[in-house]
Amino acid sequence: MMSKNLDHEYAPIGGSAEFCKEAANLAFGEGNEYVKNNLNATVQGISGTGSLRIGAAFLSKFFPGNKVVYMPSPTWGNHGPIFKHAGLDVASYRYYDKNTCGFDFQGAMDDIKNIPDKSIILLHACAHNPTGVDPKPEQWKEMSQAIKSKNIFPYFDMAYQGFASSDFDQDAMPIRQFLADGHQIALAQSFAKNMGLYGERAGAFSLTCISKEEAERNMSQIKILIRALYSNPPIHGAKIASTVLTTPDLKTQWIGEVKGMANRIISMRKQLQDNLVQLGSSRNWQHITDQIGMFCFTGLNPQQCEKLTKDFHVYLTKDGRISIAGITTKNVNHLAQGIHECSK
Repeated sequence: MMSKNLDHEYAPIGGSAEFCKEAANLAFGEGNEYVKNNLNATVQGISGTGSLRIGAAFLSKFFPGNKVVYMPSPTWGNHGPIFKHAGLDVASYRYYDKNTCGFDFQGAMDDIKNIPDKSIILLHACAHNPTGVDPKPEQWKEMSQAIKSKNIFPYFDMAYQGFASSDFDQDAMPIRQFLADGHQIALAQSFAKNMGLYGERAGAFSLTCISKEEAERNMSQIKILIRALYSNPPIHGAKIASTVLTTPDLKTQWIGEVKGMANRIISMRKQLQDNLVQLGSSRNWQHITDQIGMFCFTGLNPQQCEKLTKDFHVYLTKDGRISIAGITTKNVNHLAQGIHECSK
């Protein structure tokens, strides 16, 4: 990047065109019909939060149906404020089953079937935050059909592509499945985690469209909204991401590094589960390895969490959520011992 002698001029309102193209290809797949046929309106956003906010503003102004966003329960704490700030109402559908520490598929399907037609549904593409619980591929397919039958508009939030399963294509499977099923979707992407660009605020917002003309009309309106919100996005993070994504050697290296990080997290899950079994815990800890991504809902209650912090100096939220990324080969035994003692 230094050798390119790049400047510090303002980016266009929609951000870097090269970055937007590469972000869309990463989500929709190489050679996808949307980028190839100009059927997407994609803009650079201020990481995931800013990208979600662009979409919220667009839907608040132009969505012709029921302007209520149905979010999984629980969901990322900032989702509700983002949509409400844009003037949308929010509601929820069942998602996490506290009894199994897994996905409440039947509850989710029952609630989706009761969502009013032509509403909006928020979906975590992979590594659900905060639970780490994702639907299985066959469950995604059933959810897609149920959502389509109600003419509900899917809004995907994908903050962890590649960081969940270690496979970029597998993590994008729900998005590509919905597109294959004939949905038009909104998508917010973040490169904070999978590229480590937290402070650079690199993200993208996309709408898929039925024609090039519709994409152009949507892009025009999105840019009007952006101009009033923040004029244009920061350039440095997008330039880094674009350089990585368009340079074959760098992209191969990056994919390998993300795979290494994701596999380390998967390994820590397995080690924690194995240690709990070896300690003689009578509880079923299968959910630790069934869940995916950076976070885990352990199933510990607030009293157990308080004891874990007080007696073992393990710090976690009172709902039992821990960061798997904070577990190492040096502290996993101590963590397992603490969880075991507190959950007897």
